[in-house]
Amino acid sequence: MDVLRAIILGVVQGLAEPLPISSSGHLILVPWLLGWPEHSLTFDVALHGGTALAIIVYFWRDWIALIGGFFAGLRDRDFKSSYYRRLSIYIIVSSVPGAVAGVLFEQKIESLLRTPLLVATLLIVMGLVMMAVDRYASRTRSLGDLTIWDAIIIGLAQALALAPGVSRSGVTITTALILQMNRADAARFSFLMSGPIVTGAFLYKMYGVAKEGFPVDERAPFLVGIAVAAVVGYVAIRFLLGYLQKRSLKLFVGYRLAFGALVIGTIVLRGGA
Repeated sequence: MDVLRAIILGVVQGLAEPLPISSSGHLILVPWLLGWPEHSLTFDVALHGGTALAIIVYFWRDWIALIGGFFAGLRDRDFKSSYYRRLSIYIIVSSVPGAVAGVLFEQKIESLLRTPLLVATLLIVMGLVMMAVDRYASRTRSLGDLTIWDAIIIGLAQALALAPGVSRSGVTITTALILQMNRADAARFSFLMSGPIVTGAFLYKMYGVAKEGFPVDERAPFLVGIAVAAVVGYVAIRFLLGYLQKRSLKLFVGYRLAFGALVIGTIVLRGGA
């Protein structure tokens, strides 16, 4: 892994993790299209660490309020009386299905669904689902209207993001829209609920790297990857939250369909997946 590839893949991760276009899918398809070898576990950890850092930094005020709300709720045995008390529980509850599914099934699912054809197909299929839901959802509810059952349903949907091409933000925003939330608040809750999952995935994988020993030749790409993914991820979060205040998901649907078609066309031209 050289520094130039680290920069490119850091940009890919930084954009594709927050935006509803699938970071895991892009980290499979972009190297495949460019003829690059698969990157190492160490560098994968760096990319996850970068986007985790972006989420933590961007929402730092929310994290402080959520942590305070959670412990205040424990102290008073009351999680219903304030917004952040309720939201802290909703985020914990919504994180459980994805965390459990990740520990139990991530390696198996990724090994079965890593082929470019399947990833491209999931990009297109999920794009069509996003288009239909975004068009017909009523979007009459805000984040303050969220219930524990909404959090459970969105959390279950988040587990589907283990499949490369689905997109964590894509499937959670889409599910929130089905539950009639407005686009901007759906995206905000998607980011907040992904914080524990993305950070947990980073720490879990970092533990694996630490056990095996940190490769000396990976140090520069690791630092570059985490820095680029963090900066680009921060910008992407800010862009998406502002964009969805007034606009639909059409931009991302169009991109998913176009990129998926490009990959399938490339497979045909190359004579196989």
